[in-house]
Amino acid sequence: MTTTSSQAAAAPPGTGSAIRHFLAVAGPGLVVMLADTEVGSVVTAAQSGVQWGYRLLGLQLVLIPILYVVQELTVRLGVFTGRGHGELIRDTFGRAWAWVSVAGLAVAVLGALVTEFSGVAAVGELFGIARPVSLALSVVALLAVVLTGSYRRVERVAIILGLFELAFFFVAWAAHPDPAAMLRESVSIPYANRDYLYLVAANIGAVIMPWMIFYQQSAIADKRLRAEHFVAARVDTALGSVLTQLIMAAILVAAAATIGRAAPQASLATVGDISTALTPFLGATMARVVFGLGVLGAGMVAAVVVSLALAWGIGEVTGFRHSLEQHPSRAPWFYTAYAGCAAAGAVLVLVVPDLVALNIAVEAMNALLLPIVLGFLIALAMRALPPQRRLRGPYLWLVVAISALTSVLGVFGAVAGMGVF
Repeated sequence: MTTTSSQAAAAPPGTGSAIRHFLAVAGPGLVVMLADTEVGSVVTAAQSGVQWGYRLLGLQLVLIPILYVVQELTVRLGVFTGRGHGELIRDTFGRAWAWVSVAGLAVAVLGALVTEFSGVAAVGELFGIARPVSLALSVVALLAVVLTGSYRRVERVAIILGLFELAFFFVAWAAHPDPAAMLRESVSIPYANRDYLYLVAANIGAVIMPWMIFYQQSAIADKRLRAEHFVAARVDTALGSVLTQLIMAAILVAAAATIGRAAPQASLATVGDISTALTPFLGATMARVVFGLGVLGAGMVAAVVVSLALAWGIGEVTGFRHSLEQHPSRAPWFYTAYAGCAAAGAVLVLVVPDLVALNIAVEAMNALLLPIVLGFLIALAMRALPPQRRLRGPYLWLVVAISALTSVLGVFGAVAGMGVF
């Protein structure tokens, strides 16, 4: 592997095996998908299992191709334009629309950071670490991750952090779910129930988030992936899509098979609530240590990704230097924006003690932003790509149909859950 990610990715496949080529290209898709299963998503999946058993399990699987279709567009845009999402919106539709997109991104990022840091703080408290200490350590770790001047190093650290989420599979296995009940309840769907629809919207919002689109497209541009890397980058995204939704399914199954069976009215607003509720069924080690590691990995990788997404987005719209391949002295505003995001999230969690209601509400808010996010994405895929790579024909209508249906379902569920109608 050469010294920079761009050089590694640019090496033609003929110089090594197909596996080595894939490993050089892979990363942006896997990282953003591991971040997708962030703390708010963990709480949403757990609450879904507790309140509705396995009735939302099928949704997790249906969302796999939807997630892939959306993120594949970011791969396509990043590879064939070489520009990040914010920069591409600015150059295609003007600076005003670019700021609209970044404003929506900022709202989503702030909500996400609150959930990530509240989750990390809760894990610290499970082990007797005071909230100020765990938050301070988290911020220091996040700053250390990016102050390397290398996208490849950041990517490696993010993947290592995200792989702690595999602990959720062990938690689901230890819960001993009933396969017959899983199958039976998966097809028993209470379409008219507002609480159910609200969790449908929250689960959709927990899968497709504005910062994912900004991050993956900007990461691909920063890594300098080009046409010869397109297939490998799509495979990277497909594998990540499957992995993140299987993790969400594992969390839902674990909660449904334990707490949902014995205490379906339980409120799991925090990571501590979930751990405590799981302890009688799984034991202290599985509920606290293994589950806690999964949450810690989810929170930290998501905090890295969402902070970078906003820093990239602001840099792309303003024109400031915005690359992890540049030393902080050459891109001061980029690194300042990243540090500011991390610090703001930690401070907010520290000074405002009751943030638990935000966990699911943030995911529902992401669902409300879907029409804007997906609208920009499809418009760029139709206008900004080279003619031979633009969406057209049956695939265009498939993408439009999937995006429209997802947006309508997400918005309808969020609005219905809020009691508007």
